Amino acid sequence: MDIGPGAGRWLKEAGPAGASRIRAKMAHAVELAAVLGSDRVDQALGLAAAAGRFAEDDLVSILEHIAANRPVGQVVRADEAHSVQNGTIAWQALGRQQTTAGESRAD
Repeated sequence: MDIGPGAGRWLKEAGPAGASRIRAKMAHAVELAAVLGSDRVDQALGLAAAAGRFAEDDLVSILEHIAANRPVGQVVRADEAHSVQNGTIAWQALGRQQTTAGESRAD
């Protein structure tokens, strides 16, 4: 079954990204395309490729997002510039005592 260019993009980017079980994931995508339609699955695969999302349940998660009519918006790859990870600024206070004026001093 030919899903579309989004599937092709997903396949081209999955290998270099280090994705595992590519055949099984694409077989699942073909099954989903038979049930949900190839246009929707192709769109989700294209979004997954653009966002670098190649994990086990990423395709289903993206399909659910699309099905809920949520806006897709700009696709952002998670990296150091776009991360939900807390920064390390709080570690600066480690080992310092608070003084009465609210200033810290090193011990």
